[in-house]
Amino acid sequence: MELRTHDSIRDVGERTWNELASSAPPFLSFTWLDALETTGCVRPERGWLPMHLTLEEDGRVLAAAPAYVKGNSEGEFVFDYAWASHAEGRLGLDYYPKLVVAVPFTPATGPRLLSAPGADPARVARAFAEGLAALAERIGASGAHVLFPSADEADRLEAAGMARRAGIQFHWENAGFASFDDFLRSFDAKKRHQLRRERREVAESGLCIESMLGSALSSAQIDSVYELYLTTVDKFVWGRRYLTREFFHEVCAKMGEQIHLVFARDASGGEPIAGAFNLLGRDALYGRYWGAREERRFLHFEVCYYRGIQDCIERGLARFEPGAGGEHKAARGFLPTVTHSTHLLLDRRLDLAVRDFVQRERAAVIEHVSRERALTRPGR
Repeated sequence: MELRTHDSIRDVGERTWNELASSAPPFLSFTWLDALETTGCVRPERGWLPMHLTLEEDGRVLAAAPAYVKGNSEGEFVFDYAWASHAEGRLGLDYYPKLVVAVPFTPATGPRLLSAPGADPARVARAFAEGLAALAERIGASGAHVLFPSADEADRLEAAGMARRAGIQFHWENAGFASFDDFLRSFDAKKRHQLRRERREVAESGLCIESMLGSALSSAQIDSVYELYLTTVDKFVWGRRYLTREFFHEVCAKMGEQIHLVFARDASGGEPIAGAFNLLGRDALYGRYWGAREERRFLHFEVCYYRGIQDCIERGLARFEPGAGGEHKAARGFLPTVTHSTHLLLDRRLDLAVRDFVQRERAAVIEHVSRERALTRPGR
């Protein structure tokens, strides 16, 4: 098998890519990744140089992966700044550039090695692990990292020799709920009362909450989505304007049926005062961005969590991943969940240090998640 590199997703080809990604979440589609490139979100001066990968044998593409040469660690959400500091400060190594297999700015789980039907997953993982190491050495990268793969992929990449890291997110799981009220019945009386009070206060404030698909938005409404996105990005020191206005227009135009939006408006209508931008997958909803022009009590919970859960129940979706962070999600029905990444550093000293760290960190994460799931499961 031969690992080939491509400096644009278009070099792989839309048909080839989408055949491999047909069952993957929407953020792994050709349209999403292409929009990141063509609208200026992903470019070398921002630390993202596309170097997508295909694994080929006998003239056939067996697998593909979204990959980038990174000049920094921004927009990844698997934090390795301490590793970079150790490499550069203690070992005298250049940590950047590095090679990552990831979806830019997207801490959402899903396959990262997109395989053709019939391809042996373990064989594909071994070929990618070996190929990533060889490619990193060839281009002068410090190592290779696969971010937010599925648990099965992480198992296979670990078996192929990569170090495995664990993280924590909070995901909602659909236990066959018939309605939002049915979901509320899974809580004890005190928590059930709290959640109802939060939703009621938003409703009584005179706000109208509505869900829409991206395909239903006008150009002006898409501009509003972008402007809401900026309110959160610009509010926090760590915020970065990763996405462009053109990106939102592109994905709403080309994959609008997979764009799920929640807006909060005054009863009189007009521009939304808050909104959430989500992605609809085959069996899951993925929360991506939130913004608000006004601060209203409990509005974030309604727009980002409760309406998403309600829509998941109505659509029969199995889970809701609302994004990274947020211990407050646990009190609202989201369960702590282990996320995964795999890593290989070319310098043996750095690789051993990282392996020791992630082994200890992962044991602590798994223990914490097991304990917290027992405590935070609805009904407790």
